[in-house]
Amino acid sequence: MCGIVGYVGHRDCLPILIEGIKRLEYRGYDSAGVAVQTAGGLVVVKASGKIRALEARLLQEGAPKGTFGIAHTRWATHGEPNDVNAHPHTDEQCSVALVHNGIIENYATLKSALQAEGHVFCTETDTEVLAHLIEKYMRRGLKLERAVGSALKDVEGTYGIAVMAASEPGVLVGARHGSPMVVGISDGEYYLGSDVAAIVEHTRQVIYLDDGEMAVLSPAGFHTATIALERVEKEVHDVDWDLSQIEKGGYEHFMLKEIMEQPDAVRNAMRGRLNVEEGLARLGGLNMTPEQLREIRRIIILGCGTSWHAGLIGEYMLEEFARSPVEVEYASEFRYRNPIVDEGTLVLVISQSGETIDTLAAMREAGRKGARALGIVNVVGSTIARESDGGVYIHAGPEIGVASTKAFTSQVTVLSLLTLALGRHRGLSRDYGIEIARELAALPGKIEHVLAGDAAIKRIAELYKHHNNLLYLGRGFNFPVALEGALKLKEISYIHAEGYPAAEMKHGPIALIDESMPVVFICTRDSAYEKVVSNMMEVRARKGRIIAIATEGDTEMAARADHVLYVPASIPMLQPILSVIPLQLLAYHVAVSRGCDVDQPRNLAKSVTVE
Repeated sequence: MCGIVGYVGHRDCLPILIEGIKRLEYRGYDSAGVAVQTAGGLVVVKASGKIRALEARLLQEGAPKGTFGIAHTRWATHGEPNDVNAHPHTDEQCSVALVHNGIIENYATLKSALQAEGHVFCTETDTEVLAHLIEKYMRRGLKLERAVGSALKDVEGTYGIAVMAASEPGVLVGARHGSPMVVGISDGEYYLGSDVAAIVEHTRQVIYLDDGEMAVLSPAGFHTATIALERVEKEVHDVDWDLSQIEKGGYEHFMLKEIMEQPDAVRNAMRGRLNVEEGLARLGGLNMTPEQLREIRRIIILGCGTSWHAGLIGEYMLEEFARSPVEVEYASEFRYRNPIVDEGTLVLVISQSGETIDTLAAMREAGRKGARALGIVNVVGSTIARESDGGVYIHAGPEIGVASTKAFTSQVTVLSLLTLALGRHRGLSRDYGIEIARELAALPGKIEHVLAGDAAIKRIAELYKHHNNLLYLGRGFNFPVALEGALKLKEISYIHAEGYPAAEMKHGPIALIDESMPVVFICTRDSAYEKVVSNMMEVRARKGRIIAIATEGDTEMAARADHVLYVPASIPMLQPILSVIPLQLLAYHVAVSRGCDVDQPRNLAKSVTVE
């Protein structure tokens, strides 16, 4: 959450900063601001609303000129989204300017102490405390680097920050603890960002800061250190994707582009990993021997939101084919209990960004208790990828739309590969392994077939765009699909929707069924098919409107549902990858027809890096 960009170099910094935060606007879009070092000192300009509001203010007030600055796009935590609470924040004399992603948990205590010393505050934010605290140490004679290190020792909570001081033009300090921060390196130019997307236009040479580290940038060069000022050497990484992947490519919205990219995303998740002839999956990044795979006694899957839904599908797969007990936990709840974890426990950690704070903290807690943790992430070089014992990249490519689509299907694909790999070590037959591998290999083509039916889905969306409530029902592997379909609709169209196991409808939700309640059934041909049909008849008897996701060739479904969207047949464990796509498109078209901001839905952000 929150987007941060910093630049030190020889060019006019403002266009670089504005373009950078535009590429990070999916991380937060409540307000935005910039601070630029000019000949007359630090100039701060900020505005509530999206970045276009900041651009309008810069046109009105005049754009500050300088070769050194910071910028921020905000997802509000402390203080409502308005001009005053927007970042950057400064001390009273505007001698220090700071942007922040995270939460300072002891800010109230620090603020009281600073007020007692005569500091005057003007915002409701926790971040302003940091600016005053750094200024306090600089007044004692400390240079910016030392002042930042001293201030951060006083802080409890999470932060990714970029800081500049009027007294040290050309020096930019970035630091992190719990919130991501990356350093970009070019020829005589240096960048800070909370995401590689902000800087990939300018450089592919990056350094990822770890918790408790900071970077000090100036036109003369850079160095990295701990907040205790102990120098550390960091590996320089090459970013393996280009700018075109974070542009819309002719699509109206990033979300639609990413839905349409799913054949390639699933293909990339399998590339080089699937042996169809032998029914094997090779996942070298697991860093586990065959003996260790066979010795797993229990699996815990951790995730939040869409990643949690993918984990539920993984639970069903792994229990059935790898014959291991599996639990799926909300990462946000896991570490606040006293979970039973030991050396025989394998923890799978699922996060698109690899930075989700709850998931990262849960992974660390599992590690402290002796478990081996494997990350299933999309972003190369992310914190979970670096700190886990091993894992698998999903290789979906950058996902900019806040509502996750291609990351979900790629996560389920990787969980399928993991199930195949683990299953073959734990008794899954070669013949069934080959069947799974063949069906995996066929998925991209089948996804393309589903996407070709987009026009029919759009027509259905027009019919239901004014409804205020929907139910999504499925059983078995399709129950998590019901949850995911409902989440997509809620996220981007602001329609209340709930996903349930179809049989649970009778235990409460059936009270809501009448002629104004649309119900989406995921009713593909599997062992629970007849049971789901029975649930469908219960809805019809109460005049509910039915939208069915059914298997191609199911000629009986047209007589049971008001609308039918067909998907190709697959084996049950892979059917969710196909069944979810019409639900993604349904949510998208409903949201567009309602005039909603599909890529930047209200109150949400792409990467949740605060608790």
